Amino acid sequence: MKYGICMFPTDYAMTPAELGPAIEERGFESLWVAEHTHIPCSRESPWPGGPELPKMYYDCFAPLLTLAAAGATTKTLKLGTGIQLVAQHDPIMLAKEIATLDQMTGGRFLFGVGGGWNVEELANHYDFPFKRRWKVMRERIEAMKAIWAQDKAAYHGEFVNFDEIFSWPKPVQKPHPPIHVGGAAPWAIKRALRYGDGWIPLAGRGESDPISDAKLFRTMAKEAGRDPDSMELSLYVAPMEAEKLTELRDAGYTRVLFVALPLAGDDFTKMIDTYAEAAQKVS
Repeated sequence: MKYGICMFPTDYAMTPAELGPAIEERGFESLWVAEHTHIPCSRESPWPGGPELPKMYYDCFAPLLTLAAAGATTKTLKLGTGIQLVAQHDPIMLAKEIATLDQMTGGRFLFGVGGGWNVEELANHYDFPFKRRWKVMRERIEAMKAIWAQDKAAYHGEFVNFDEIFSWPKPVQKPHPPIHVGGAAPWAIKRALRYGDGWIPLAGRGESDPISDAKLFRTMAKEAGRDPDSMELSLYVAPMEAEKLTELRDAGYTRVLFVALPLAGDDFTKMIDTYAEAAQKVS
C-alpha cells in the first residue's frame, strides 16, 4: 500500500519547494493539494466537515502552481490535486495547464477531481444550476481527454461545445494522467467507473465506512464490466493505527493519504515524521 500526504498549501505553511523534498525524503509516494479559488463573503452553504470553515480553506494556494513548485525540487514524488474543482475551470485552458505540468514533472501528475460543496463559490464562476455540476464535470473531463489524446480534438455536449482545435503539449502519461474521482459512495463510484481511473472516498463523512466502501467499489466495478484491480482506490484522512492501516491494505486500498496541517519549519517536519513512522509499520 502506498502512502501520501494531502494538505491545503498556504503562505504560512512550509513552501512547496521545501515541502516536496521533505515529503519525498521520508518515503511518501505522493503529495495531494486541495483547491478553492475563493470563499464568498456571503457564503450560506454549510461546510460538510462541521460548523466552522477552517482558515486554510480561505487561504489555499492555486493547486497546479503549487505542484509545479514542488515538482521542480523533487524527482520521484507524484503530484496530485486533492481535489480540483473541475466545474470552475475552462476545459481547454485546464487541459493545457495539466499537460504542461505533466511535461514539466516527467509524467508525475495525478488528476484528482470533484464537484465541490460550495454553491456560492461555483456560482461566481458560471451560471449553470449547482445540481448540474456533475454533468458539467463529466463533459469537461471528456473534452480534456479528447484534447490530450487527439491531434485535432472536438467536443459537443450540453455544457462544453467546441469544433476541432490544436492543443499542445500533450501529457507525458498516455493517454492522459490518471483521473481519480472524489466523493461518496455510491454516486462517486459510478462516476469513477464511467470516466475515471480511480476513486477517492473521504473517511469520516457520511454513513459508510472505508472497508464497506472498498467492497462496494469492487462489486460495482465488476457489475460495470471494469476490472477493479485495474483501478486505484485511495483514501483521504488515513488513520494512524497499524491495525486500521492493515485493514485498509487488506481491503484493497492502493494508497492512503495522511492529512498535513499548513505548518512551517520543524512543526511540519515533526508532523510528517509521525506519519512516516505509522506508514513504516504496514507496507
